[in-house]
Amino acid sequence: MQPNLRIGALISGGGTNLQAVIDACESHAISGQIVFVGTDNPEAKGLDRARRHNIPSFIVDYGSILRQYRQDPTRQPLPDNFDFEDTQKKCRLFPPETSDERIRQFLETRAIAEAALVDAMQPYPYDLLILAGFMRNLTPYFIDRVNTDRSKPRIMNIHPAILPSFPGVDGYGDTFNYGCKVGGCTVHFIDYGEDSGPIIGQRAFAIKPGDTLEDVKRNGLAEEWKLYPQCIELFAQGKLEVVANGHRRIVAIAP
Repeated sequence: MQPNLRIGALISGGGTNLQAVIDACESHAISGQIVFVGTDNPEAKGLDRARRHNIPSFIVDYGSILRQYRQDPTRQPLPDNFDFEDTQKKCRLFPPETSDERIRQFLETRAIAEAALVDAMQPYPYDLLILAGFMRNLTPYFIDRVNTDRSKPRIMNIHPAILPSFPGVDGYGDTFNYGCKVGGCTVHFIDYGEDSGPIIGQRAFAIKPGDTLEDVKRNGLAEEWKLYPQCIELFAQGKLEVVANGHRRIVAIAP
C-alpha cells in the first residue's frame, strides 16, 4: 500500500501518540505518512521521535511569545488578517464570568502564535492535522485557516476521557477522582469549544478496585495508541462525514 494521506502533527511533550501513528504509517495500518511535526515547546521530547524517523519538525515557542506580549503588547504585531470581533464571537472557550481583558489577551497572544504556526506549516502540504498531546487550545483564527471547508473538518484530537464527560487538560485525573468504574479515550474533530467537537471514536477500559491514577493513565494510553491510528485510517479511506443531527454535528462512518 503506497502512502497517500499527508498527516501533520502538533505535539507538546513526549509524543507517545505521535509514535503510535508513526508506527502505524510504517506498518501500513494507516495508508499515509507524517509530513511534519510541530511543537509549542522547545523541550518537547517528541521532537527526537521525529528526527529518528527523518520527519521535518519546527518549533513555535508559545512561552516566549506570551512573555514578550506581557512585557510590551505593542511590540507584538497582530496578524494583518486577525479580526478580534469575529474570533471572539465564534470562540467558545471562556466561562461567562471571564473578563474582557482576559479574553483579549488570550485571543491576541494566540493569534500571534497561531499565525506563526500557519507560516511554519505552509511548506508542508497536508490533508489532516492531528493533535498528539498538543497542550494549547486552538482558536477560531487558526481553525478557520485549516478548515477552509467547514463541512470537511481536518483537525483531529485525542482526549483522555470518554467525552462529553471530563473535557479539559486532566481527563484521566478527573475520571479517577470522580470515582468512575470505567475510563476511556475519545478521538474527535476540533471545533470552537474545548473538547466539544464531533466524536469519531472511543475506547473504554475497566477501572478496578485498587487501581491507582497511574494505572488508569497507563491503561488509557494503551487504548489511545490503538484508537488514534484506527480513526486516522477511517479519514484516509474517506469514511468520515460530519452531518447535522438536530442542534448537534455528528460523525457518520461509512461501512
